[in-house]
Amino acid sequence: MHIPDGFVSGSVNAASGAAALGVCALALARAKRTLGEKQVPLLGVTSAFVFAAQMVNFPVAGGTSGHFLGALLAALLLGPLNACLVITVVLVIQCLGFADGGVTALGSNIFNMGIVGGLASYYVFRLLQAALPKTRVGFLAAAAMSAWLSVVLAALCCAVELGLSGTLPLKAAIFGMAGVHALIGIGEALITVTVASTVLAVRPDLIVAWQGEPDAALRGAALNG
Repeated sequence: MHIPDGFVSGSVNAASGAAALGVCALALARAKRTLGEKQVPLLGVTSAFVFAAQMVNFPVAGGTSGHFLGALLAALLLGPLNACLVITVVLVIQCLGFADGGVTALGSNIFNMGIVGGLASYYVFRLLQAALPKTRVGFLAAAAMSAWLSVVLAALCCAVELGLSGTLPLKAAIFGMAGVHALIGIGEALITVTVASTVLAVRPDLIVAWQGEPDAALRGAALNG
């Protein structure tokens, strides 16, 4: 899903880049005001984990491969705006240090994976969480479905950008990206649930989105402004 240089038009990159810049600026401003001593190291650890996990590819149908996105997991741990910062840091390092994703397409990649994959999918998670039982099973079920959707939505945004740029026919891009990433999303859901359930078992206080404790809502409000 990392778009290389030359695959997306300048106008599409400019629009998505402007949106990414605005959200990242807002996230940075709020992080300076709200992140406490416990959350700052967690943000760094989460960024390192997502970066390392994205380097591991797993096979998908048709000889293709996929990797962990981690945007929804980061949102569960840190809140959606902080998740955008995590994904942005990871994408910048991958782009500049490993040539994974183009420099001109960096804004589009941040928009797809950070804003859509992290921020938008987090609010889908909140809707699912409200509809499901307020238990760990309900929490993890909402996390699994949202993690799967985060990959599919990010892939669909990428497909639309490629279609609008004339790189691929829009219909072919949507069906191709959605089909492959629906399978990749299963791996995303499994990894997200595994990590979230482990953290819940040992340190539930580290998960902002967990509402099983009386102070969880206040903690989430503090982190997200």
